[in-house]
Amino acid sequence: MVLALAAAGAGSYVALRSSPTPAAQVVRSGGHKSSTTTSSAVHHAPPRALHVVSITPRNGSAGVDGAGQVSITFSAPVARNSPMPTLSPSVPGTWSASGSTLTFSPAQPFVPLSQVKLVIPAGSQGPTGTQGGTLAARVVEKFTVANGSTLRLQQLLSILDYSPLAWQPSSTPIAATDTTAQLQAMYSPPAGSFSWRNSGWPSQLVALWKPGRYNVFTRGLVMSFQADHGLIVNGTPTPSLWSSLIQTVASGVVNTGGYNYAIGNKVPPESLTVWHNGTVVLHSEANTGIPQSPTQAGTYPVFARYRNQVMRGTNPNGTSYADPVQFVAYFHGGDAVHYFPRAAYGIPQSLGCIELPLSAAAQAWPYLAYGTLVTVLN
Repeated sequence: MVLALAAAGAGSYVALRSSPTPAAQVVRSGGHKSSTTTSSAVHHAPPRALHVVSITPRNGSAGVDGAGQVSITFSAPVARNSPMPTLSPSVPGTWSASGSTLTFSPAQPFVPLSQVKLVIPAGSQGPTGTQGGTLAARVVEKFTVANGSTLRLQQLLSILDYSPLAWQPSSTPIAATDTTAQLQAMYSPPAGSFSWRNSGWPSQLVALWKPGRYNVFTRGLVMSFQADHGLIVNGTPTPSLWSSLIQTVASGVVNTGGYNYAIGNKVPPESLTVWHNGTVVLHSEANTGIPQSPTQAGTYPVFARYRNQVMRGTNPNGTSYADPVQFVAYFHGGDAVHYFPRAAYGIPQSLGCIELPLSAAAQAWPYLAYGTLVTVLN
């Protein structure tokens, strides 16, 4: 604004009044001039948007520690009272903020093999910077938890009487209903010892037992448990398997069917022998595969069972067959133990299956349950 001036003496002036003008000049005594500018409204810049710098575990990671922390680093410090990210499946635990990092510390481990989804919401629904910044778009990442210990899997299956071996912990047993402790043990199994429940098992089965190793022996135990608890019978550990084991241990329901094992011997006269809880319950002449389609040596778990079935396939000469059979238990590909009418038994006659007389097949079938190991010798 411009000041109206009046003479106050030679070379001097005083201000009388002001008028609204863009700027003002004041002439001081001595003839010097100074200029001033009026103040205007202060405009604050909007808070800078928040963005994610890093996440641990990284997106797509596998074999992640189920009891480990999840951390997220942002581009700026995060307000402690802002909304937190979410994890699915959820487990008990707490989020904490330290500077620009949020950390989730689980109070209970994730179930082995779980696929965990981390969601960081955007805007006011998600983390807010101390200066008010938020994420422009939500962030979604996934990681997969490590498998549990094979040794603990064997321990649990022994506790539930699916194994021919009993397990005894070296110290106080974990409480059956202590879910947190049971989950922790799946990654860090307690010390203990295994012992055979019965002494009548053949050496072939005894040789298969390997503590801490996931081989056909343990796979058979898993398949037996899966069949009893409505899971897919494939012998593969899954989150559902581990969860079901925890629930079953907590309920106190154990297997009452015992343990079964079978050996098909191709040395003439060919035979099938079946054990139940260490005792032979069947020994019968049997037929195995002809040289053009032999029964493969090895040990295999029963994976499919039928009371009656029409088997279809192709003969070595190229013709097709459709044979009605009974008491069927598949153990290796298209090979099964089953009844098939023959004039005699004890010699190679099948296309890979182990054929039994009707009465023997009916007696064997209940013991050839899902997961029962069948060893083919010679």
